[in-house]
Amino acid sequence: MKGFEERLSALEEITEKIQSGDIPLEKAVELFEQGVALARGLEKDLAKIERKIEILTNQPDTPEESPELELFPELNAGDEEL
Repeated sequence: MKGFEERLSALEEITEKIQSGDIPLEKAVELFEQGVALARGLEKDLAKIERKIEILTNQPDTPEESPELELFPELNAGDEEL
């Protein structure tokens, strides 16, 4: 399997070929299908990376702290006053 950067570069090349308009319709459709598959794979990889970053940024600074598990803890701050 190619790396993220290689697949992104391949997607950019496909985009340029399609936008050039110098290829037959059948070839453009074939390239479009390849591009969609690449884009979906890249999106999945980015989603995984975002989840990892989210997990890492929510890790406690010290072992005594508990991790922040809520998506928007600032919204629940006002609940304590109710």
